[in-house]
Amino acid sequence: MDIDQYKVTSNITLKNSQTKVVIDDAEKELKKVRKKLGKLQDTLYAHGKYAVLICLQGMDTAGKDSLIREVFKEFNARGVVVHSFKVPTELELKHDFIWRHYIALPARGKFSVFNRTHYENVLVTRVHPEYVMGENLPNIHCVNDVDAAFWDKRFEQINNFEKHIAQNGTLIFKFFLNLSKKEQKDRLLRRLNKQEKNWKFSPGDLKERKLWDVYQVCYEDAINRTSKPHAPWYAIPADDKPSARYLVAKIIYDTLKQFDDIQEPELDDSIKAHLKDYKKQLNNE
Repeated sequence: MDIDQYKVTSNITLKNSQTKVVIDDAEKELKKVRKKLGKLQDTLYAHGKYAVLICLQGMDTAGKDSLIREVFKEFNARGVVVHSFKVPTELELKHDFIWRHYIALPARGKFSVFNRTHYENVLVTRVHPEYVMGENLPNIHCVNDVDAAFWDKRFEQINNFEKHIAQNGTLIFKFFLNLSKKEQKDRLLRRLNKQEKNWKFSPGDLKERKLWDVYQVCYEDAINRTSKPHAPWYAIPADDKPSARYLVAKIIYDTLKQFDDIQEPELDDSIKAHLKDYKKQLNNE
């Protein structure tokens, strides 16, 4: 499989982008690749020089939660941390918009998964610019101050943030789960029709659905402005969940395998020279 076909290397138009691909035996293939990912995570941890940041974005019902559950199932629990970013807290609003994401970055040797990301600050807030007023920013006195120049600056700040962490050893993967409007409707109806899924439904989902076209424009602009070689976006067809999960896992694994310096460290020569003695000491206890 050519994983680069999903990487955004030039401007994309979402209305012309694929939302569904069905891969034969996707669930079986996912089991294979996630085991490999789990072993690779152990090596990454022992190596201790790279961190991995996985960013997941998509419209409501795009399948982010279930993807996280299925893709990272074979990971050592100490090696991956999932952060789900909700409405900013009072404390978070007293800092710049990237602060809460910066302090959640993975340590070297570990993975962090951002379920919704710093991009919410150029997506939800762009659709609802009134939310920016809660940040209490200098020179922003009314919604009219949240203009094109404001968004240009915010995109610049995001690009600088990602460039900085990439230069310091964080490998960045950004996945846009590209869901069709019809499939979202079907998934929302399933939430309403299945009692065990009712808890996932919110009337707010329907309000945001009415803004579908606006969100698509904002997603498209955000992806096109911020897909960089050191922090690429991947547009993943999301209508078929098993295939989407497999694609994400495959892209992460195949990309990380290209870093041939990610190897388990060798023992110091002085320790190697005395391995037999150490074994003998233990066996003679």
